[in-house]
Amino acid sequence: MDGIVKGMRRTFPVAVFVVPFGIAFGAAAVESGLSVLQAIAMSAVAFSGAAQFAVLDFWPRPTAFGSLALVALALNARHVIMGAVLSPWINRLPLPRRILVLNYLSDVNFADSQPAFKAGARDAGILLGGGLVLWANWVLGTGIGAAAGSLIGDPARFGIDVVMVCFFATVVTGHLRRRSTLPPLIVAAGIAALSVDWLPTGWNVILAALAGGLAAVVFRGR
Repeated sequence: MDGIVKGMRRTFPVAVFVVPFGIAFGAAAVESGLSVLQAIAMSAVAFSGAAQFAVLDFWPRPTAFGSLALVALALNARHVIMGAVLSPWINRLPLPRRILVLNYLSDVNFADSQPAFKAGARDAGILLGGGLVLWANWVLGTGIGAAAGSLIGDPARFGIDVVMVCFFATVVTGHLRRRSTLPPLIVAAGIAALSVDWLPTGWNVILAALAGGLAAVVFRGR
């Protein structure tokens, strides 16, 4: 329980800024034909902002479930890499608890938990607590947006959309303590930027991650 509370405290300052994105999704969901309860239920169950926005592109037309599944896979395939990184800590848990923790895995609590785990922390509650507070703010934002999003307008006009970018830039910068970490970062960023226009949404991230991982192996070998 201490780990869960610690994870919530660590992630809460960033999680607050998830609310405006939830508002944007809630408003878009209702505009696409979902009810307020359906929008909230989707956020509570799916908890994947990018995939949820992608689903709206298929709504309410006849749903091509195969295409929808491929889009969701592409947008969330990075979780395979995050799961592999977390395996030394998560695989020690019993299967039910492991599933619970990973159900709330996101980019933010993954990035936040890494320094703690590498510093010797063994309580996976840190990861779960961060995920829970992010999930709660995402659902809260969705509810607000679904109920009154059209009255609020685009949250990007307040500059909220740059918060996550700044957060991840800070996380990445904190790991650049050795020169060997720089080439994989440059390769991954370059591939992601160059392929964004000719690959479907999400697949450029997968390609960038694979290229960055390969570059890390090559440069570490040297």
